[in-house]
Amino acid sequence: MANDKPIRVAIIGLGFGAEFIPIYQNYPGAEVAAICRRSQKALDECGDRWKIAKRYTTFEQVLADPDIDAVHINSPIPDHAPQSLAALQAGKHVACTVPMATSIEDCGKIVAAQRASGKVYMMMETVVYSREYLFVKEMYDKGELGRIQFLRGSHQQDMDGWPDYWPGLPPMHYATHCVSPCLALVGKHAEHVVCHGSGRIREELIPRYGSPYAIETATFKIKDTDLAAEVTRSLFDTARQYRESFDAYGSKKSFEWQQVEGEEPVIHTKSTPEHPLEEREIPQRVPVPDYARLLPGPIQRFTTKGVYDLEGDQHLSFAQGGGHGGSHPHLVHAWLSAIRGERPALPDAATSANWTMVGICAHMSAQKDGEKVVIPTF
Repeated sequence: MANDKPIRVAIIGLGFGAEFIPIYQNYPGAEVAAICRRSQKALDECGDRWKIAKRYTTFEQVLADPDIDAVHINSPIPDHAPQSLAALQAGKHVACTVPMATSIEDCGKIVAAQRASGKVYMMMETVVYSREYLFVKEMYDKGELGRIQFLRGSHQQDMDGWPDYWPGLPPMHYATHCVSPCLALVGKHAEHVVCHGSGRIREELIPRYGSPYAIETATFKIKDTDLAAEVTRSLFDTARQYRESFDAYGSKKSFEWQQVEGEEPVIHTKSTPEHPLEEREIPQRVPVPDYARLLPGPIQRFTTKGVYDLEGDQHLSFAQGGGHGGSHPHLVHAWLSAIRGERPALPDAATSANWTMVGICAHMSAQKDGEKVVIPTF
């Protein structure tokens, strides 16, 4: 795409999706060309608020609009795969909130459609653009962590009261928030996984997906490395403050996510011959800096607050997740930069599929009492 032509984006789904509207509106060389929501009333309220003229109530109307270059999909999980496929087949660039899909077959279809279309597909995984991840990645790239020895992620959240497709969802079907930082840090895909389910959710939650587990915990091997990683997920009937976290254990330093929101993470420094055990630094809590400096000036302010100024307007996932680590403007910048050909999408379609399939295959493993499941490659 020519750098002097604005990228015309349609935003699909205006609950969580509305969080992104002012970011696109302030992004140099982009515009919110259309919005889409099933409810005409809610659609008009959003359109009036953000002064967006073109409004659609069906996804098909968006795809039929030749003025739309790209779609950012924020619809319910069951819609992610069919909408991503349809958009790629219609010649639109695609950004889609997580997960990519809930089946291996659909992940493969999206990868194939992306390759056939030549368009950019990017799963909008917040954690790998959060300030915490960017901090650890910076330490790793500088050599401060030394050799990575092990990685761990956890995502625990109480989903009671969320939309009706959530109750009973297998925890690992929504695992990318804890899987992605483990894989992105070392730039590799997962190869195979073993997983166990633990505990039991309320009986009325089980029938829809046939998954009884309160918690699923998985260990996966990282391809072309000597590394393994472990991730834990819970969605219902488990007492735990919201937590999206990851730990990185290195030969020189290790990073551990804070236990409780509002605390700072911990850096552990290993003793050396020059600094024997008795002189070793004690574990230190460290402030995590913001990384707005990596962004175009007009959207830097969106790393530290929600796009809505009025109290109570933020989507629950954004409020619960502590603002998703300031990731939203970084996601927009990464996707639009990929559309312009300035850098590859991260994650691209194949990587999005791998990050998603770790969870899908993990749940399959749990259903087989911890049997190893090889993660397909496309």
